[in-house]
Amino acid sequence: NGLAALSKVPAAGWGQIVAYMAFCETSQSQAPGTPAAEGNFGFRGIPLSAVYDGSAEARKNKLNAELANGRLAMMAIIGMFFQDGLTGSAWGDWALYTASPLRAFESELGVQAPVGFWDPAGFAKDGDATKFKRRRQTEIKHGRISMLAAMGYMTPEIVGKFPGYLSPSNGLKFSDV
Repeated sequence: NGLAALSKVPAAGWGQIVAYMAFCETSQSQAPGTPAAEGNFGFRGIPLSAVYDGSAEARKNKLNAELANGRLAMMAIIGMFFQDGLTGSAWGDWALYTASPLRAFESELGVQAPVGFWDPAGFAKDGDATKFKRRRQTEIKHGRISMLAAMGYMTPEIVGKFPGYLSPSNGLKFSDV
């Protein structure tokens, strides 16, 4: 369950994960100026319709939504890892962890208004457009992976796990992971 499942993955499983990651990174040219460099890998998750007509403006709106969701997913998966590390469960029972420094803010009301351009680490203060575009492309990729990771982390808890063995030779059942 949760992060404890990482220790259960056999070396061959890690090899497959690394090989798939390498395939994803090298299967298309991501050189500057190519569609893949801009995050367009030729897959349209939303078919053409009245909602999405394929225009540049619609594509821009969808990419903005994807960036926002990717940012949320990146924060969510890190939060799940943190909570799992503290409580032993991604859904953690905070009542079991009373020493959390986060408890100091539980009774606060309100939210911060959007601050516009958000760059807490100051990466963009040099104003280099090329570097900014590269960071934006990287953010889109990381956001997509984080969205998949967050769903992959939640799905077995919601849907359930496969019956049987993940690795019969090691005696590892799906329910053990």
